[in-house]
Amino acid sequence: MNEPAMENAILVHLATNQTEKLEAEESMNELAGLALAAGARVVGKVFQVRSSASPKYFIGSGKVEEILELKTALGADLVIFDHNLRPTQQRSLENTLQTKVIDRTQLILDIFAQRAHSNEGKLQVELAQLSYLLPRLVGKGLALSRLGGSGIGPLRGPGEKKLEEDRRRIQDRIAKIKHEIRNVQRRRAGQRQSRRESLIPLVSLVGYTSVGKSSLFNALAQEATLTSSQLFATLDPLVRRAYFSDGLYYFLSDTVGFIKKLPVELITSFKATLEEVKESDCILHVIDLSALGSEGQAEAVSKILSEIGAADIPLIKVYNKIDLLPDREKLLARNAVTASDTAYVSARSGEGLPALKDKLRSLLYKELKTFELHIPKDRLELLDSLPRWSLVLKKQENGDYYDIQIMAHPERMLDYLPYLERGEMKC
Repeated sequence: MNEPAMENAILVHLATNQTEKLEAEESMNELAGLALAAGARVVGKVFQVRSSASPKYFIGSGKVEEILELKTALGADLVIFDHNLRPTQQRSLENTLQTKVIDRTQLILDIFAQRAHSNEGKLQVELAQLSYLLPRLVGKGLALSRLGGSGIGPLRGPGEKKLEEDRRRIQDRIAKIKHEIRNVQRRRAGQRQSRRESLIPLVSLVGYTSVGKSSLFNALAQEATLTSSQLFATLDPLVRRAYFSDGLYYFLSDTVGFIKKLPVELITSFKATLEEVKESDCILHVIDLSALGSEGQAEAVSKILSEIGAADIPLIKVYNKIDLLPDREKLLARNAVTASDTAYVSARSGEGLPALKDKLRSLLYKELKTFELHIPKDRLELLDSLPRWSLVLKKQENGDYYDIQIMAHPERMLDYLPYLERGEMKC
C-alpha cells in the first residue's frame, strides 16, 4: 500500500506583544515538529508582529498577499497557523488563498487521530474532533467538509465516516461517545479501587512530548514499547509492574505527552485517561534537560497538572538526557546531594537510574514498616487477609507454621502482635 504524499506546508505565527515576539521562534520550531509528525513538509515560515489579530484574516491583509505569493512560488498546498482561528477567519483565509488552512488545534487533533490505536483512545479522539467541529458547522461548505478527505486537516480516522451528518446527528454521536467514555471511567475506577486496597502504589510518568518518557518507562518497567523522537509518538496509556531490587513492586503508568496550548477539547476528552494521574501515589515529571526551552516546557506540564487536580500529589522532577550534555558527571553527582524530589538521569544509558529508584522507593514506602510473622497454618483467616492490607514480600512453610515477611502500616499490626517475630512498632 502506497504511503500518502507529503503535503507542503507554510507555517504562520502572529505576535501581539513582546513576550510572544521573544517566544515566536521556539513556538514555530515546535509547530514544525507537529507538522512533520502529521506528515507535512515545511517549505516556508511567515512571522508578523502587530498589536492585535485581524477580525477577518487573523493576520494583516498584506501578509495574506505575501502567503499567496509564497504558496505559488514554493508549491505549498497547506497553511498552518500557530494559533486557534475562528471559523470565519479560517473561511476567509481559504477563500483568499485558495488552499487548505488549519490551526494549531486542528493539527494536534490530526496527529492524535493517527496515533490512537485502542478503542478508548479512538473514542477520546473522536470526541475531541467533534467538539472542535460542532461550533464550526455553518452549512455544507468547507467547514463541514473537514470531516472527510485526504491529507492533514480533514478530521480523519474516527470522524471520517461522519461526512454527511448534520449538527443534530453529531450532537447525538457526542452524547453516545461520552456515555461510552463514562463506562471506561467506571472500569478504571474499579481497577484503581482494587489497587488502593492492595497497597501497591501507582506511579505516573508525565512530561512534555518527546522528553523521553517512553524510554524511562522501558528502563523502569523493563518493557520494549515504542520510542520515537516524533511528537506524540505514543498516545494510548500503558500500565505495567515495575520492580525494585528487593522484590517490592509498583504500578507504572505512561501517559500522553503534554504540550503548550494543548487543545481544551483534548484535555476534556482525555479526562478518563488523565484520571489515572490524579489517583497516583507519586508523579515522575520527566524534563528534557538538553532542550533549550526545558523550563517553559516544565511550566506547561505543571499548569496542566494543576488544571486536572493533580498539583498536590507527591512529585519527583526527573531531569532526563544528561548523556547529551558535557557536564553529565557533575549532574550525576547532584543525585547524592539534591533533595529527594529531584533526580538526574539518562533513560537511554541508565545513568542515574539507581538514584532515582532509591528516591522513589523511599517516597512510596516511607509510611510502611517491615514485619516478620510466624502464623499457624490453621489460622487461614489471618493468612487470607494479609494481601488486602499489606505487601507480602515472602512466604515460607516452616512445619505447622508460615514464616511471612510483610510491609504494612504499624497501626494495622495490633491484631497480629501474638504472631510478630520481628518489626518496628510505633509507641
